[in-house]
Amino acid sequence: MIEHDTVRLLRECDAGIKMGISSIDDVLNDIKDSRFKNRLIDSREEHARLQSETASLLARYHDDGKDPNPMAKGMSWMKTNFKLNMNDSDKTVADLLTDGCNMGVKSLSRYLNQYAAADENSKNITKRLIREEEQLCTDLRQYL
Repeated sequence: MIEHDTVRLLRECDAGIKMGISSIDDVLNDIKDSRFKNRLIDSREEHARLQSETASLLARYHDDGKDPNPMAKGMSWMKTNFKLNMNDSDKTVADLLTDGCNMGVKSLSRYLNQYAAADENSKNITKRLIREEEQLCTDLRQYL
């Protein structure tokens, strides 16, 4: 049961991290404020570190990880492009990313509870990812 929950939790983290990196990449060139842009670059780097750790742990279980749901990714891309075409301000980017962070925190918290038998390493990665998403959301409030 521990291995099953561990792999499932790590796969969900992997998908969430990939979604976060993709979302940041989608908006990075639209940001005008240099501090905002630098904060997103820092967050992207933290997501990449977590992705590397997650991939390493998944490799121990001979698992390739999980890609984000194509439908969710496509809908996110469409929403982002639509909103940015309507208003390409930093406020719009902050709003989109805040929504994404909140959805990520909600999903990851649910998976953390659902896969309670997962090992401590995978739980810690999940908690670090949740903290990064929460902190990014807090930091983006000044741009809303």
